[in-house]
Amino acid sequence: MSIAPLKKLSLVGPVAAQDAALTRLQDLGVMHLLPLAPVETRAEKRVSREAEDAYKALRFLAVVPGPRRQVRSDPAFDVQGFVVDVLALKDRLRAARDRRDALANRLARMEPWGDFEFPPLESLAGQRLWFWQLPVKHRAALQMVDLPWEIVGQDTRHLFVVVLSPEEPPVDLLPVPRVHLGSKPGRVLEAELETAEIEIETLLGERMALTRYLTLLRGKLSEAETLAERAFADTQALRDPDLFAVQGWVPEARVPEVEQTCADLGLAVLIEAPGQGDTPPTLLVQPDDAGAGVDLATFYQTPHYGAWDPTRMLMLSFALFFAMIVADAGYGIVVGLLVLVFWRRLGATAALRAWRRMGLYLAAATVAFGVIVGSYFGFGPPEQGVLGGFAFLDLNDFDTMMTLSILIGVLHICFANAMAFAAKATRSRFGNLGWIALLIGGATLWIGGLEGAPRSVGGALMVLGVLLVMWFASDRPVTQPTDWLWRGFDALKGAAGLMGMFGDVLSYMRLFALGLASASLAITFNGLAADVMASGSGLALLGGLLIFIIGHVLNFALAMMSGVVHGLRLNFIEFYKWGLPEEGVVFRAFARKEVQE
Repeated sequence: MSIAPLKKLSLVGPVAAQDAALTRLQDLGVMHLLPLAPVETRAEKRVSREAEDAYKALRFLAVVPGPRRQVRSDPAFDVQGFVVDVLALKDRLRAARDRRDALANRLARMEPWGDFEFPPLESLAGQRLWFWQLPVKHRAALQMVDLPWEIVGQDTRHLFVVVLSPEEPPVDLLPVPRVHLGSKPGRVLEAELETAEIEIETLLGERMALTRYLTLLRGKLSEAETLAERAFADTQALRDPDLFAVQGWVPEARVPEVEQTCADLGLAVLIEAPGQGDTPPTLLVQPDDAGAGVDLATFYQTPHYGAWDPTRMLMLSFALFFAMIVADAGYGIVVGLLVLVFWRRLGATAALRAWRRMGLYLAAATVAFGVIVGSYFGFGPPEQGVLGGFAFLDLNDFDTMMTLSILIGVLHICFANAMAFAAKATRSRFGNLGWIALLIGGATLWIGGLEGAPRSVGGALMVLGVLLVMWFASDRPVTQPTDWLWRGFDALKGAAGLMGMFGDVLSYMRLFALGLASASLAITFNGLAADVMASGSGLALLGGLLIFIIGHVLNFALAMMSGVVHGLRLNFIEFYKWGLPEEGVVFRAFARKEVQE
């Protein structure tokens, strides 16, 4: 349950073995490929490792309403050929629609001029006809035109003007651009428009016929992705007339499998540990039940290879923050019921099962915290009952809840710095200890006061923390006297982070504020419903019930949104800033997609 250690493997062999080698590597699915071949400079020539064409074809057919009866089995179905045919149809349909729109636009421009044909050029003594649709208010501009002109028609807004000239007149001849009518008469354009409409109907019919293969296409997407991944791998390999080479990162535990493959194919293999200038990708190794934590850990940014695995901590802290923001046992029960309702659907894959488990964690944490604060859909438990004995926190006790939120923030950021200290191997790691000392010292002074032992202990910890932060703020080597000056600047920069740390700790007050807001809204809706029901009439009872239901549905939705957004924000912004400041690269295995669940 950590970041998997990797080795860099370089495989070299005869060109004749390249196809077999890549096929075996794809079957193993353990290597993150590194590019050895030059990158194609033209974007349109670059090979994507995604099955982009297959997804384009799927989207083109899936939007058709009322698809045909689906073909469930067809041994002769060729997904590559089918995708090519669908995309060709898509291009033809787009071209036909563009042609139809252009013809319709041309006809709309010609309509005010009527249907006419241009006379032969010889009959006009070399003169040509140029057309303007001139607003009536610009009629005086015609008096400034030196060329022969004639108003051939008009309506309430425009004058239809024809100008004679052997060459194209200047663009500023009149205050408006001239009208481009083209050389074809209206009846010819109408015939071409009819032909285009018929062609579009024919192509739409072909599109509808192809929808019968949607099920087969969806089932073959993994095959298309595998082919795209393989084509991408070919572009990453280095190849000359006699030899080829492939390089990539492999989990240390899977290296023997790659070595055996190389031995079987007669390939040479070089195994190297990550070097100083290498940036290995990050592969989080977790059991299936922690898959939701892996998704959380990589949602905002992937941890650096040399960092630590935050998966379990993210699951724990997200559940806690979510529970404190929702702050109602009744809402927690609703979350649990929703998970149960979709239980079977959430069990389709390992990834969904992991999120199903995470949903149960969120529900359990929310119920537990709701019991602690004594909130059940905004109602409190009986004081003399069993549930009343568990309610030892009051959301309306601002001092206690604010102190609790701040202390959770202090502990959360302290843990982040402690893990960063354990993961680093440079001198700056001791700066993380300084931040821990500052946080604990500040919390001691805040809670214990400025007198007696709290003042002495808290003050000493804060002074020690500042000294550690400033002294170990830099990993800059000292090779000449000026390096000490630069280290001094780094120390000042490190000390400047004090305000940032203070602001990050205060960010955890949102746990108290949002939890109070959720509880207050629930109480408010309960009060409104009770006031309406107080009259005792049937209509009042119905109105009060509607207020209760609609109000709690709205509050539940707001609480879920706040719990997710702000629960993750505290992890991704404040926690990652102190514990995982460096971003890594996601490990992406060169593998067959069919075998991926």
